[in-house]
Amino acid sequence: MTTLPSPLALARDLIRCPSVTPAEGGALACLAGHLAAAGFSVERPVFSEPGTPDVENLYARIGRAGPCLLLAGHTDVVPPGETGAWRHGPFDGAVADGVLYGRGAVDMKGGIACLLAAVLGFLAARGPDFGGSIAFLITGDEEGPAVNGTPKLLDWALARGERFDHCLLGEPTNPDRLGEMIKIGRRGSLTGDLTVHGIQGHVAYPHRADNPIPHLLRLAGALLAAPLDAGTAHFDASNLEFTTLDVGNPSTNVIPASARGTFNIRFNDLWTLASLADELRRRLAGAADGARYDLALRPTNAVAFLTRPDAFVERVADAIAAETGLRPVLSTTGGTSDARFIKDACPVIEFGLVGQTMHQIDECVPVADLDRLAAIYRRVLDAYFPADAALQKPA
Repeated sequence: MTTLPSPLALARDLIRCPSVTPAEGGALACLAGHLAAAGFSVERPVFSEPGTPDVENLYARIGRAGPCLLLAGHTDVVPPGETGAWRHGPFDGAVADGVLYGRGAVDMKGGIACLLAAVLGFLAARGPDFGGSIAFLITGDEEGPAVNGTPKLLDWALARGERFDHCLLGEPTNPDRLGEMIKIGRRGSLTGDLTVHGIQGHVAYPHRADNPIPHLLRLAGALLAAPLDAGTAHFDASNLEFTTLDVGNPSTNVIPASARGTFNIRFNDLWTLASLADELRRRLAGAADGARYDLALRPTNAVAFLTRPDAFVERVADAIAAETGLRPVLSTTGGTSDARFIKDACPVIEFGLVGQTMHQIDECVPVADLDRLAAIYRRVLDAYFPADAALQKPA
C-alpha cells in the first residue's frame, strides 16, 4: 500500500522551490506531479500582457459530474529579503522544535500542501467515483500584478466550459489561533490622487500668488470630515486614509505652483466604484471655494463582495469546530485576495493558516497546525461529497 505524503512533506517540497513572483521555480511542477499521479487532468497555461511578466498557472480537475468544489491558491511568494537574517534558509524547508520555516510556509504554500494532502487522502479512501468533481486553480501571480494569474486563468477555464459550485481558497485567515476566522468577503480598494493647482510666487508678495497648500488641506479635510458609512452586519465601516501629501518644494521663499495628496479607501458593499467616485467628487466640489484641482482615481479590480452564509459555509465552520473546538468568526476584514476574481464564478470563502509571520523574516508555521488544517480540509471534502450520496447516484 502506497504511503501518502504528509502535509509537512508537501509543504517542505514546495518551500524548496524558489518561486518568487513571477518565477514558477518548480512549485507548479511539484503540484502537477502529485495531481497527475492521483488521476487529475492537469494543464499549465501561461498568460501574457504587455508591460507585465509572463506567468505560468495550473488548472487540474478530477471528475466531470457535479457538484464541483474548486480549491484555489497561489504558489508564488514575496522576496525573502535579507537571507542572512533568516534563522534557517528561506528556501531550505527546515524544521526546528516542531516548526517549519521558509518563505511561503504561511502564505501560502503551507495551505496548498494541506489542500493537496486532504485531497490525496480523500481520493485514496473513496476512489475516483466520489459523487462529484474537484478542481485546483493555482496561480503564480497573486503576489505580483495579479494580471496574468487568477483572472485570466478563471476566464480560460470558464471559456472551456468549466463550472464550479463553491470555492475554498486557502489563504491565511486566522489572527492568532487556527480555527478563529473564515473570510466570507473582502472590502474593495480604491486609490485616488488629488492635485491642486496654484500660482507660484515670492512669499513676500502672496497677493501675486495662489498657494495651493491651504486649498489641498481644505479639500483633504472635506474628504475626511464625515465617515463614509457606519458599516453593515458583515462589514466594518469604510475608511479613507491619506497616505502622502507632497509639494516637492526645495525653496523656503517660494510659494509652490502645485500640491498633491494620495489616499486609499477600503470600502464595503454599500458602495460601488461609481457611487464612491460620485461621493468623492461631491465632497470636493462642496469645499473647493475657487480652488483649481484634479481628482484622478486609479484603475482597480478590487471591489467589495460578500458570500452570504449558507450550507457550504456551515460545512466548513463545522469542520473547523470539530478539529479545533473553536467556532470561527465570519469576517470580511483584511486586504484583498484572489477571491475578488473567483466570486464572479461561484461563491467563495477563505480559510487557512495563522497569518502572523507572512511576508516576514523567519516566516514559519507549527507542524501541528499543518496537520490540523489538512484534517479540517479532509472533513470539508467528506461533508461536501457524502459517501451515501455517491452510492445513490445512478450508474
